[in-house]
Amino acid sequence: MLETRSDVQLSPASRYHVSLAVDDSEIREAQQLRYKVFAEEMGARLSSVLPGHDIDLYDPFCDHLLVRDLASGEVVGTYRILPPDAAKRVGSYYSEQEFDLTRLNFLRPRMAELGRSCVHPAHRSGGVIARLWLGLADYMTRCGYEYIVGCASIGMADGGHIAASVYRQITERHLAPIEWRATPRYRLPVESLDDGQTAALPPLIKGYSRLGAMVCGEPAWDPDFNTADLLMLLPMAQLNRSYARRFVG
Repeated sequence: MLETRSDVQLSPASRYHVSLAVDDSEIREAQQLRYKVFAEEMGARLSSVLPGHDIDLYDPFCDHLLVRDLASGEVVGTYRILPPDAAKRVGSYYSEQEFDLTRLNFLRPRMAELGRSCVHPAHRSGGVIARLWLGLADYMTRCGYEYIVGCASIGMADGGHIAASVYRQITERHLAPIEWRATPRYRLPVESLDDGQTAALPPLIKGYSRLGAMVCGEPAWDPDFNTADLLMLLPMAQLNRSYARRFVG
């Protein structure tokens, strides 16, 4: 079971600890990290009521996974999870700003949304994301949700050629069946951007696909983050357990 902050004990066997945020101050730490990564590092245009924080209307409805560096106490990784009942209260999933999810309506009571994934630039060796996935697996099992949905982003600094290449590669083996497809609201014209080169798959997208996630159709363009976003869906029943054991035991 995910622990609260008070349960954390410094152990020489593990540098990182994963937990759910238990109060507003811990959520603020996650929002500061998100701002550092998305705005300062990636150049996203964020509008927030609190300077130096990435805050939006979905945050109060989400559960926030945190990974701390136990040596410094700093939050160095985060995910936010929007449970289905909370999505109903807020009126939508965050990804519905970018995609029409009508075909996924029958999954909504069992579908949690993952978003705002980021890791501190000094902690990207793999240990942090492994802890986040460990916490996510525990959360999904404990809550009984059967599907994870969320956007995986690809930078557009090159104008979209890498995104088009990644889309072509990922759909060769990991395209969702038609009943699980979503339509982008601002479609990226991949057919005109794909120059035939083979770009490296971003680590997060590669990891999701190895776990068993599928891409739900063409990418959407997010002008605020200047990214191409792929909607990905992971049915827990199709989880690649041999790969997942590397992260979730």
